[in-house]
Amino acid sequence: MVQELSEARDELEEAAKTADDDDAREEIREVADSFKDYTVGDHEPDHAILDEHLNQLRQLSERTNTDTQDRVDNALDIAEEYRKQVDQA
Repeated sequence: MVQELSEARDELEEAAKTADDDDAREEIREVADSFKDYTVGDHEPDHAILDEHLNQLRQLSERTNTDTQDRVDNALDIAEEYRKQVDQA
């Protein structure tokens, strides 16, 4: 499961490189950093926290240019698949 968040993080890091809006770039990096924390740490996100990240990615997708949007959408798809495997509290 950690591999999926790692892949999503990689997509987001690439998305940040193509973002032409500084605020969007910063938000993308924040989500990517969160995913990195989950992949290297000993804790997993719960549904609520993961849903916040997914909602943030959905909003970013609507605000970004085509290249960035494609990367954000790919990361979103991967993270949504990961979410299906997270145990609910």
